[in-house]
Amino acid sequence: MKTVLITGVSRGIGQALAKKFLANDFLVIGTSISGQVSLKQANLINFPLDLTSDESIKELLERLHDLDKTIDILINNAGALFDEDETKVIIDKLRQTLEVNLIGTINFIEQILPLIKKPGGHIINTSSSAGSLALSMQHYYPCYKISKCALNMYTRTLASRLNEDKITVSSVHPGWVRTEMGGEDADMSPEEAAAHIYELAIKPPKESGQFWFKGEKMSW
Repeated sequence: MKTVLITGVSRGIGQALAKKFLANDFLVIGTSISGQVSLKQANLINFPLDLTSDESIKELLERLHDLDKTIDILINNAGALFDEDETKVIIDKLRQTLEVNLIGTINFIEQILPLIKKPGGHIINTSSSAGSLALSMQHYYPCYKISKCALNMYTRTLASRLNEDKITVSSVHPGWVRTEMGGEDADMSPEEAAAHIYELAIKPPKESGQFWFKGEKMSW
């Protein structure tokens, strides 16, 4: 049985991803800030994880070592939007956003790397079209956009670094999804977004360090 670790499985895309992988006979290790999720299944193990806390990350790594599982797929789904109504950079919100979407996510990835399967592992960073320099021209929620653009660069650099280990690293745009972050007017359900990410995850592309949406490369 293969193992996938998904951050942020308590709701939205993360929960839909957990259900999708469980339905396809994966062992799913999920995380949420509280460590509690409504989804119950024998092959789902959930742990608390606060990406802004070094101690929380270290505690999770200890628990993962105790499980003694190699992680085939890592999906960094957890993220936050703190400046949805802003049109200019608010420094406190920028720091808050970067702590979750960039610094905490990178800190977690760097510490979990020894557990990723090599060769053949796949790391997926959930980004956004809002992080594309080519596509994102509006000035709304700038802190969120900055965090996702920087995360895309991390995907590129990490992919180059892990090339010899034959670990694929991808960024993915999930789409405009009907979640708490995306809102009720979004054009895609969490299940639809999860299905596209699942296909990318289980069939790693030949090109590592790329940005994907529905199986097609996106512009950086």
